[in-house]
Amino acid sequence: AYFPNVEYFALINLFDGVMIDVNETFPKQTYRNRCSILTANGPLNLVLPVSKPNGNKSLTKDVTIFDREKWHLNHTRAISSAYSTSPFYIHYIDEFIGIFDNKWDNLIDLNTEIIERILTILEISKNINYTDNFLPVENTHSDFRFAISPKVKSDLTSFDEYTQVFSDRYAFFPNLSVLDLIFNLGPRAKDYLDNVSNKILNS
Repeated sequence: AYFPNVEYFALINLFDGVMIDVNETFPKQTYRNRCSILTANGPLNLVLPVSKPNGNKSLTKDVTIFDREKWHLNHTRAISSAYSTSPFYIHYIDEFIGIFDNKWDNLIDLNTEIIERILTILEISKNINYTDNFLPVENTHSDFRFAISPKVKSDLTSFDEYTQVFSDRYAFFPNLSVLDLIFNLGPRAKDYLDNVSNKILNS
């Protein structure tokens, strides 16, 4: 997933290791190439333009990033505009700008770098592995490929409120990209995730 939401990392936090399916047929309109941040105008979806070499039959591992639109500049500006006044922006922004400074061809490579960097920031140590073949859904208690979707409100847990950048004009927006959590809570982001993980475990 691209700068995944809070729920995504709360689930990772529950398991010793994580297996990411890269041999699935790439689904449309998922968090695999988008994230949601909070701006002065409300939530904004940042969408990575992608190219599917085999059309709708393309596997996730084969999806590439379509760079003609200069997405990295647009996303950098959007993130900076949204969070430049957040309490911990100055502490973490260079970590993420460093990702955008690189040229990425493959979607999985970019998302892997993002996830690993965020796990490091959150001081979460997990083994991230990738499938060699497509794995059918067998255990819905540990298979979350289709549980987290921008089309469906989370039914796994609830999210406690924390102060967001635009709390003076909007009610709390839960489960945004983990960027929102990190920029607003800083070192306390891990405690927040632990709380969400415990809620999921006990639900």
